[in-house]
Amino acid sequence: MAFALSASVMAQFHADELEYIVDDFYDMEDFDANPFEDNEQQQRDDIDSDFEDNVDLDKQKGDTSSYEVRNGKDIQGIPWERMNFTREKYRETRLKQYKNYENLSQSRSDLEKECKKVENGSTFYDFQFNTRLVKSTIVHFQLRNLLWATSKHDVYLMQNYSVMHWSSLLRKGTEVLNVTGPLTPTQKRPGSLAQNLSRVQISTMAVRDNLMVAGGFQGELICKYLNRPGVSFATKLSNDENAITNAVDIYRSSNGSMRLMTASNDSYVRVLDTENFSMLNRLMFPWSVNNTSVSPDGKLLAVLGDSSECLLADSQTGKTLGTLKGHLDYSFSSAWHPDGRILATGNQDTTCRLWDIRKPSTAFAVLKGRMGAIRALKFTSDGRFLAMAEPADFVHIFDANSGYGRSQEIDLFGEIAGISFSPDTEALFVGVADRTYGSLLEFNRRRRNFYIYSIL
Repeated sequence: MAFALSASVMAQFHADELEYIVDDFYDMEDFDANPFEDNEQQQRDDIDSDFEDNVDLDKQKGDTSSYEVRNGKDIQGIPWERMNFTREKYRETRLKQYKNYENLSQSRSDLEKECKKVENGSTFYDFQFNTRLVKSTIVHFQLRNLLWATSKHDVYLMQNYSVMHWSSLLRKGTEVLNVTGPLTPTQKRPGSLAQNLSRVQISTMAVRDNLMVAGGFQGELICKYLNRPGVSFATKLSNDENAITNAVDIYRSSNGSMRLMTASNDSYVRVLDTENFSMLNRLMFPWSVNNTSVSPDGKLLAVLGDSSECLLADSQTGKTLGTLKGHLDYSFSSAWHPDGRILATGNQDTTCRLWDIRKPSTAFAVLKGRMGAIRALKFTSDGRFLAMAEPADFVHIFDANSGYGRSQEIDLFGEIAGISFSPDTEALFVGVADRTYGSLLEFNRRRRNFYIYSIL
């Protein structure tokens, strides 16, 4: 679960070889000051680093630019040239030693045969910038939807107990929500579900149309309009002892109104309106719900959870309309293609399955990760690309125009807290959670005309 080497791997690399001597490292606030003491060890595990921080903390760091990368610098600023092992050797060892987390121990001997043969090596998005002025963090090893881009210059991410806004234009991070102290909702009406909250551990989040929604470890829900002061709405959705909010989604219903959906460990999917935050529906399912996503037309609901099966349901009634079978473990991520006909599901069996909902009996393609579960999936708004994130180290970008037969692999080191395309498809952001190299990576979409012009 944590980004740490096993004892057998540590034996291969002496402690002095793992000490980073990065002259330009900038000290960021870590979990030593974390107010959530009950969950402190889990958080430390989740952001643990293979690389020890043994540097002068008073020295200002420099972020990594595309110019520096073109001149040989590592995209994360890792000084491989100062170590007694190469990046290639470390990657080889990591691939051999990484152990993927499984809930179900079904045989996976035939899984490789199902997977699509993909031509790797394409470049759809070019590295643009990496900053450690903001650094993603996670609180639950299976939940990685903690980063959202609202434009090619604006990103929101979880950093310890704050939601931060990063402006790639200003190269500046700003806190927009702090969840350590009391949260008092501004929208309190008679009969409202609103209540004061404090010490919330955010497990998942989403941002759309100036509305930011965050779910908590104890069933909390926080809603804040980014263009308004304070928290608009806060409540505790469930008092169940296992009530963690696993996913939140902001979508338009079939009648065009904006809705908010939550998926919880208590097996309920809840639907609220985004004006008064009143409860519109509660849909119960036979197992803990880890992820939901609503089709672009607002009619279909994909429900994924503690089951190898995924459900297609009516978004209004929750009635099951179809069952998607093929995965071998629990699922934690899904995404709809903008055309509304293709659904992608990500599973702990290390695959993403692509389904044509008109023929749901079997997946038309199975895409394989390199070493771990598929924890996050995102389509570009034009449907051209699908991004697929593993728990650590790898983000894959598939070209839908090639039938998902061509891909780009982004190779990094660290737990991945979230991925997000900008709404205009021009940028891809990746949040990296690591004690030393936690950061935000930015990639820009490659445009042929731009590169022809650059060459000329």
